[in-house]
Amino acid sequence: MNERLLLVGNPESIHVGAHLYEGAQGLDLAVRLCDAREAFDAPRWQGRACWHLLGRRPAHLGRFSASVVAVCREFEPAWLLTTGQAPVSRGGLAAIGKMGAIRLNYLTDDPWNPALRAPWFLKTLPGYDHIFSPRQSNLEALRAHGCRGVSYLPFAYAPSKHLGTAATRESAADVVFAGGADRDRVPPIAALIAAGFRLALYGGYWKRYPETRPYDLGQADLPTLRKAVAAAKVALCLVRRANRDGHVMRTFELAAMGACMLTEDTEEHRAIFGAEGEAVVYFGSIPEMIEKARWLVTHDDERRRLAASAQARITSGRNTYQDRLACMLNLSPS
Repeated sequence: MNERLLLVGNPESIHVGAHLYEGAQGLDLAVRLCDAREAFDAPRWQGRACWHLLGRRPAHLGRFSASVVAVCREFEPAWLLTTGQAPVSRGGLAAIGKMGAIRLNYLTDDPWNPALRAPWFLKTLPGYDHIFSPRQSNLEALRAHGCRGVSYLPFAYAPSKHLGTAATRESAADVVFAGGADRDRVPPIAALIAAGFRLALYGGYWKRYPETRPYDLGQADLPTLRKAVAAAKVALCLVRRANRDGHVMRTFELAAMGACMLTEDTEEHRAIFGAEGEAVVYFGSIPEMIEKARWLVTHDDERRRLAASAQARITSGRNTYQDRLACMLNLSPS
């Protein structure tokens, strides 16, 4: 039986490509990874020109696609799995399909997000045999776009990266948030600051805003993030509205890290964590967020109970990227 998998993704430790590669090894698959960053590796002027003038097209889309086709010809995988807006052209996908590989995409972002929308990539989507999306909001749009197979598949966590930290529970911050400074995220963060909470902010672009600049701690690698989450009293979990998210990667990662989560109220979050107070605390407005954050930071026992419950719920529920990969490939997880 052919159990060879070719992945196209980013192999850096925080990215889904790396998590799926590790999952493939756990499933004892023969796996190779084509580094999607190579398609974007160009002088800055060239990258900017392609981004702004060619519809966010990678500078080396054709060359990289040809290299993926060549690897498929040599490696003969049963599956090609690409992640996100993968730099593989429609023609490349057609050539790979003729070799007999099943072409899959794990669509980690909303391709109709105005900040990410790329006409070249939208043209590739119907070239896949199956699209897996971690957002319910994309499913009907993908079907209407001509995608043959479409399924909802949530994000997950990687045990080797999101579990296990020796950090203490001595609080360095009342609230920690890790994620980019989308404009719609600034008002809730600013409200927490105005309400007097001690904040720790990780992620891109928080320096752009005067109210958040003093709390910006830059990008965090995974060891730093685990320590920050363990040291904070509460971890804030916000979705990305421009992405039409119902949950995010941090949904699973924070729970696996043992965080007490103050979580934006969505149908997907409730499907993952259950009713209010079972594993997380939900909020639907900024005033409610402030009220519940204030309550959580003063109730140590309840924070510990919630954190343990969320962690147990996620880590006992087949929510690893190995589990997700087994689902995509229709394999039984080991």
